[in-house]
Amino acid sequence: MMNQATLIKPVLKVCSLILLVFGLLMAVPLLMAIIYNTGNSRAFASALALTVTLAACGWMLSRSYRMNMLTPRQMFLITTSSWLMISLTGALPFLLIPGFCDFTDAVFESVSGLTTTGSTVLVGLDDMAHDILVWRSMLQWIGGLGVIGMAVAILPFLKVGGMRLFQTESSDWSDKTTRSGTMVTMIIYVYIILTFLCAGAYMLDGMDGFHAVNHAMTTISTGGYSTSDSSFAQFADLPSHWIAIFFMILGAMPFTIYVHFIIKRHWQVFNDQQIRGFLLTLLTLSVFITLHLLSETDIDLAHAFTYASFNLVSVITTTGYASGDYSQWGELAVAAFFFAMFIGGCSGSTSGGIKIFRFQLLFMMMQESIVRAVHPRAMIRRYYNNRPVDDSIVLSAVTFVFIMLVSLVLITLLLAFSGLDLTTSLTGAATALMNVGPGLGDTIGPAGNFSSLPDSSKWILSLGMLLGRLEFMTVILILTPTYWKS
Repeated sequence: MMNQATLIKPVLKVCSLILLVFGLLMAVPLLMAIIYNTGNSRAFASALALTVTLAACGWMLSRSYRMNMLTPRQMFLITTSSWLMISLTGALPFLLIPGFCDFTDAVFESVSGLTTTGSTVLVGLDDMAHDILVWRSMLQWIGGLGVIGMAVAILPFLKVGGMRLFQTESSDWSDKTTRSGTMVTMIIYVYIILTFLCAGAYMLDGMDGFHAVNHAMTTISTGGYSTSDSSFAQFADLPSHWIAIFFMILGAMPFTIYVHFIIKRHWQVFNDQQIRGFLLTLLTLSVFITLHLLSETDIDLAHAFTYASFNLVSVITTTGYASGDYSQWGELAVAAFFFAMFIGGCSGSTSGGIKIFRFQLLFMMMQESIVRAVHPRAMIRRYYNNRPVDDSIVLSAVTFVFIMLVSLVLITLLLAFSGLDLTTSLTGAATALMNVGPGLGDTIGPAGNFSSLPDSSKWILSLGMLLGRLEFMTVILILTPTYWKS
């Protein structure tokens, strides 16, 4: 067996640093609670103190360890452990506010926020205290940044995130830790700039500063938390919907592309096979649902195209905003939105889902199988973005889809066993694993929420959200005996 101290101490040290930063960020809602005199300042102060204390204890226990180059094995454990820790400590403010919610709901809301899923158990958002709403938005904004960092720095080791397909020609994987550290730093700057630009665009359209900042954080992170029970339907004007569409798309594109654009200052970096497939998918489905709305309702073209585009972009990018109850648009629309849940954005973005590049790889493999059936001895070379694709990357895509389908079946069955109907069980499992937000049906559809579900269902969905956010293999790997063997 491997040296457990060698594995655990660096993990504890890094997780403690992450927890310290996370705890200090609670000062923002604490300050708002004091300014607006909401009565929640003690809860946020206590949550901040507890989180920082836990971080300090972890640091003290691991302070003797000198940080060197982290191994892949350590990085996998750091990823899973840190997401679990901040999910639990992120629930503290909700839990410590007297009479606000119980432990299950607090953890569910925190996990949903940090995984940028956007499912909620809270009602009465329109009248909720500003500090709570800001903390919900911050959870998604922090989670979105963590997702990108994980995609760039962690998942390439497992070959499940697809980032090995999108490296520059000068990338040297013997130097991947240094390179990824520089890349993550630049991505943080891009992420902050896009958030400010999104908030500014919302304000120019007429939103007040509070709503603009909150929605900017949950738009760029493709999270979907809103400041109203009616989600984005609270904003009736069409321009605000198109601003959201534009920035949801930006949030669902590879953030490494923005960094490469800043470095090279050439639009050619956006000529990416994955981006082209993503934009074509959005346009095709938006036109399809627009034509369906025009044929089934008396809505005009401008509103039909806006509502179809907004809700489809929201679901495909796994943001989860809703401008209306699209489950009432007919059975064809319901079927389209259900399958759209699985698509996702681009690799290296804040989006969940299967991701566009995996569909492209699977389509490539299907074409190859057809050619081989006709020409068994054909020599076929795979290329993606004009670069060769080895078998391990294709295998990882197939493995991901298989594990996702198995997880979908298991979680659907568990939810049905907990007492939910088939529609709620199936779409609840899908929206959790794909980190979308709303499901379908009267209970968890775009016009409902998850508050009425039994506690057992909420815990199952929380597990599903974490499993999907960490792209399955990151969690599964540390549960195998092989991981713990030298």
